[in-house]
Amino acid sequence: MSTQNEPVARLRAWLRQEVIGQERLVDGLLVALLADGHLLVEGAPGLAKTRAIRQLARGVECDFQRIQFTPDLLPGDVTGTDIYRPEDGSFRFQRGPVFHNLVLADEINRAPAKVQSALLEAMSERQVSVGGTTHALPPLFLVMATQNPIEHEGTYPLPEAQLDRFLLHLRVDYPRADAEREILRLARREAAQQAATPPPPLDQQQIFAARAAILGLHMAPAVEEYIVQLALATRGDGPLRRWIDYGVSPRATIGLDRAARAHAWLAGRDFVAPDDVQAMLAEVFRHRLILNYDAEAAGITPDRVIDELLAAVPVG
Repeated sequence: MSTQNEPVARLRAWLRQEVIGQERLVDGLLVALLADGHLLVEGAPGLAKTRAIRQLARGVECDFQRIQFTPDLLPGDVTGTDIYRPEDGSFRFQRGPVFHNLVLADEINRAPAKVQSALLEAMSERQVSVGGTTHALPPLFLVMATQNPIEHEGTYPLPEAQLDRFLLHLRVDYPRADAEREILRLARREAAQQAATPPPPLDQQQIFAARAAILGLHMAPAVEEYIVQLALATRGDGPLRRWIDYGVSPRATIGLDRAARAHAWLAGRDFVAPDDVQAMLAEVFRHRLILNYDAEAAGITPDRVIDELLAAVPVG
């Protein structure tokens, strides 16, 4: 492992001690951070979604903000708004909570479409426009949005075009029995103020340097072609057309390339292997596949389609 990887490896190991039994969530957060993308996390309450990004914020030199999405939230509550100053008759822009490095959009599907669009536009454009003035977001900017899959009453599901703005869609499940025992012990240690000390925080320049290194990883033409063929197989007359109405967009192809590179870099390698592509495929494609009525009626899920996709598209 190179010296550049070592601080991230220490951060990863510490996060796995602090967020027990959710290795995919920890790795997904790091992949999103290193690939300069955003992630949507779906899981029942109490599965350490909020804790994961809070602990990540402790391990990185950055500022963190949680936004609780509710039905009465307004776009300006997220992006900020112009405030009138009566003393001189001018307006001053007051920045909203989106102007932080790490942003947790908690229960994003609780807020109306206008609020969701305001956040997703900021994610895509990396800027906010208010009153005819454009305000740039910080260079290090990551949004983790959460959804509760249990309660659907009073929710506003994200449209497919907006889901496409997320690099990854992670599903968080209950921990194993051994992990649950470790969670109990960790909770007791924290209550007794005996929590483990985090490693020295990553500074932002280290993250930007890691991103540059990731883009420079070697990817063989055969692996690049494998990514392209996986995307093409979801479209038109591909092998899974019996289940799919609309395949993934070119943004998914780009996202799979970036995520696979980050996965390889986290593993300490200087090249991208087909295994890296396969490891990130579900998280990158899951929310971008639009299944048809026949698939939904038969109980076919996007993950089942992705399994079939892996079987149908040969490597190299």
